Amino acid sequence: MQNGPAVRRRKLGAELRMLRTGAGLTSGEAARLVGWHQSKVSRIETGASGVKPADLGLLLDAYGVRDGHLRELLLMLAGAEDAGGRHRWWHAYRGVLPPTYRDFISLESQASAMRTLETTVVPGLLQTAEYARAVTRAAVKDLDEDRLDTLVEVRLARQDVLRSDPPLVLSAVLDEAVLRREVGGPEVMARQLERLMEAARLPQVRLQVLPFAAGAHVGLTGPFVIFSFPSTSDLDVVVLDQLTSSLYLERKEDLMAYTEAFDTLQFHALSPEESLDYIAGIGDGA
Repeated sequence: MQNGPAVRRRKLGAELRMLRTGAGLTSGEAARLVGWHQSKVSRIETGASGVKPADLGLLLDAYGVRDGHLRELLLMLAGAEDAGGRHRWWHAYRGVLPPTYRDFISLESQASAMRTLETTVVPGLLQTAEYARAVTRAAVKDLDEDRLDTLVEVRLARQDVLRSDPPLVLSAVLDEAVLRREVGGPEVMARQLERLMEAARLPQVRLQVLPFAAGAHVGLTGPFVIFSFPSTSDLDVVVLDQLTSSLYLERKEDLMAYTEAFDTLQFHALSPEESLDYIAGIGDGA
């Protein structure tokens, strides 16, 4: 388990090592091609140090990497922006957001797909402003109105990933408790349920409800997120949210375990069509 930056450095380094060996180069030969000392290449490949986007571009050129999507992903892992700068918009909130939250947003903005189990609250990408305000106020102690407004603003800005081109593909399994918990009062909750139904109809969103009738399930240990990235599954990562920090799991065994758990949850959950009807029924007071 590592923090987000360490995960990205390690994954970037592992990918660069594979690209180098695929190009038939030793670390020393690669270093000579770009005018570096061999130790710099080694530190980057082990994740001991990061690499500037410009330096990464030199390595990718030396390794003959022409795949535009792969280059963009690796450059994002190195901290580069895309042409519109959208991947680093959260840096404007550096003084407000804790590092773990900024790092989660960074992964979310770079991912091509996200699978999430939620057992307590609606996923942030699907929250209304009113619901987000109520959740944030409850979760963060001694919050003044200005900071609360900013955190809600950030929550809503994150939702742009569902409208980007291409959009993030979101698969969410919601425990029925998420829908029954009255956050912000009945009116706020009613609008939140409507928002969920709107989102569930989007082609990039797959929303399923795990009803109480399903009984005990593998997700009882807590919520989790699986981020997947374009071009390679080697960069996938599981995120477990804690009260004061986030844990990042990237070993193949962990990824396999959580992927199997999510598949099981989807199997036992209602279908997307049934889930829509279920949410509508809760909204009608069923």
